[in-house]
Amino acid sequence: MEDVDAAISFYIEHLSFETVMQAGSAFAMIAKEDLTLWIAGPKALASRPMPDGNVPEPGGWNWFVFEVDDIEAVVASMKQAGVNLWNDIVSGVGRKQILAEDPSGNAIELFQAT
Repeated sequence: MEDVDAAISFYIEHLSFETVMQAGSAFAMIAKEDLTLWIAGPKALASRPMPDGNVPEPGGWNWFVFEVDDIEAVVASMKQAGVNLWNDIVSGVGRKQILAEDPSGNAIELFQAT
């Protein structure tokens, strides 16, 4: 993550996580039910360059999927807060879903069973 505080705020505000622990701007753990996310900022050990010179970075096509009870309400809240939504809500057999972006550019899929 590029900004640990921004990531914590995003996941707490929009997806009801709680902070478990935070080590300044380097690292944090947040949780919701039985899921714990470890957030490593640019100063964390996990963010150091690999032996081949590659640097871990957010983004790409790995993403988290969060099941929500009211996708329209969550999306409305995110829109009001200026969250980048990659598409509109898509409805299919037994589901609704949308892709959003966290503050570091990671894809977040919101999913509601219908």
